[in-house]
Amino acid sequence: MLVHSRTARRLVHAVFLTLFLPVFALPFAVVVAASFATSWSGALPSGATLAHYRDVAHGDALQALTTSLLTALAASALALVTGTWSALAAARLGPRGRRLVDGLFMLPVAVPSVVVGLSLLVAFSRPPLLLNGTPQIVVVAHAVLVTAFAHQSVTAALARLDPAYEQAAASLGASPAYVLWRVRLPLLLPSLGAAGGLCFALSMGELSATMMLYPPDWLPLPVKIFGATDRGALFAGAALAVVLMTATLLVLLAVSRVRTRASYR
Repeated sequence: MLVHSRTARRLVHAVFLTLFLPVFALPFAVVVAASFATSWSGALPSGATLAHYRDVAHGDALQALTTSLLTALAASALALVTGTWSALAAARLGPRGRRLVDGLFMLPVAVPSVVVGLSLLVAFSRPPLLLNGTPQIVVVAHAVLVTAFAHQSVTAALARLDPAYEQAAASLGASPAYVLWRVRLPLLLPSLGAAGGLCFALSMGELSATMMLYPPDWLPLPVKIFGATDRGALFAGAALAVVLMTATLLVLLAVSRVRTRASYR
């Protein structure tokens, strides 16, 4: 829209494709091609097979995928509630208070996720909160790592809200709780959906902290992918990665459709 000349638009499209294909699209295409390969020689696979996907369907990969989905859903819900509450609370503070709250929630993102995993491992290895060796500690770790993104998304959405709606409701005698539930939160629904989708996607791919915390009976799919590639089974790991990408994309598309319908209401 900013470029009016047809030649200039073609040039912009060519530059975009030149940058997009090698940096973004090509790595995904390589993973997909490797998932169907029997061997790899040169720049392209030298054979095609569905054996890796048959192994996924008949092995314990589906259980690992279910574990990842349950972990991501629980962590996203926890992060969304916590991030929304913190953003609403910080909006009532002064500039210094908001900066302090923002810094606290961004701290887990500013340090390596391995540090977060180690801190939770130490903190929850003794009573009264003994979570070490349970699925709950994995959910908590994922929630800690993604809450910052929910907090920032809701904070940005709150800054864009028109205060006239809340002022009109308050002038008509609505209580603060009514204004929150019937005015402010409905206006934030599109941003809450985007924040939830982002938290879900990040949780689905989290590996470093999960490697330190997961119990044997709660094996997420990224850990299984790492284990397969670490054993040298690169093509099997690629098939698992494609399954992970597809599941994540389907959930994000569902969230996007729900957001779109909510926006038209």
